Amino acid sequence: MSVQESKKIVRAFIQQMDQAQLKDVDAVCKASCAQNIHWRGYHPFNEIRDIQTVSEQFWRPLKASFTGLTHRLDVFMSGENMYETPGGTWVVTMGHLMGLFDQPWLGIPATGKLAFLRFCAFHRVDGDKIVETAMYFDLPHLMEQAGLLPFPVQTAAQLVQPGPATHDGLMFDNQPQHEAEKTLAIINAMVSDLGQWQSGLPLEEELARTWHPDMLWWGPTGIGATYTIPRYARQHAGPFRSGFKDRSGTGHICRIAEGHYGGFFGWPNFTAVPTGGFMGMPATEKPGEFRVIDIYRREGDKLKENWVFIDLLHFWKSQGVDILERTTGISTI
Repeated sequence: MSVQESKKIVRAFIQQMDQAQLKDVDAVCKASCAQNIHWRGYHPFNEIRDIQTVSEQFWRPLKASFTGLTHRLDVFMSGENMYETPGGTWVVTMGHLMGLFDQPWLGIPATGKLAFLRFCAFHRVDGDKIVETAMYFDLPHLMEQAGLLPFPVQTAAQLVQPGPATHDGLMFDNQPQHEAEKTLAIINAMVSDLGQWQSGLPLEEELARTWHPDMLWWGPTGIGATYTIPRYARQHAGPFRSGFKDRSGTGHICRIAEGHYGGFFGWPNFTAVPTGGFMGMPATEKPGEFRVIDIYRREGDKLKENWVFIDLLHFWKSQGVDILERTTGISTI
């Protein structure tokens, strides 16, 4: 399956889903996706292994709640997975699902106003079907738009997050392969340097090896966004590292790059044990999973922007705190 053919399949799925009436959602899903798709989603959806259930549990309720639901994309890219297992060609979409929040969803009260659900999805295409999807979204951000407060005040800034500063993230056409190789190389170096918290350098020196001095880190609700290496170190990386112990090694299912962009996801990416303080929560001494999607934009030989999706609802539920139930009153599985 060529990269361009895979892009056409995913782009058609997005366009058809945007245009679909509620009664047509099942047909749109089945036309573009394998019957036995492996779909990984943000809590409370988790893993689903058939497309009918994906339609029934995710797409149909979402379309019913958001009038005029549409994808507002900031990044569209594709590439070959650097890992042989599962391998394959993957297409990445990132941006916001936008619509009028007219009916409650997952216990979150409707606002009757424009709302944004920040998301990123990795799709593996085989033949003419999407056979695997990882779709993470910032559900706590939607909760805040509805007037709920799922988390304490965060260390960084809470915003509706923009796309790339360069406005060149929609790569519907193929990009030069040598640029993808440069991007993947700096992402790999960053993971090697920083992903294990073991470089031995002072934090800001570690970061400067692979990050631009004026880096932009677009983190999830509960943590927030931050700007420049010193502020990122102070407002996220430092507090995060000090709030955990026994961090596992990094494990990803897919890592790709195209042009100046790249990213990865894991299920989970790593585990760690809270020692207290992270997001205002006490120590638990329980290992917790971090399911993460990261998307990067390279500028020159450094990483300039990073959009981060962390399933914090899954993490905190593993620690004995059901954020969604506590905030909405609706019990989840």
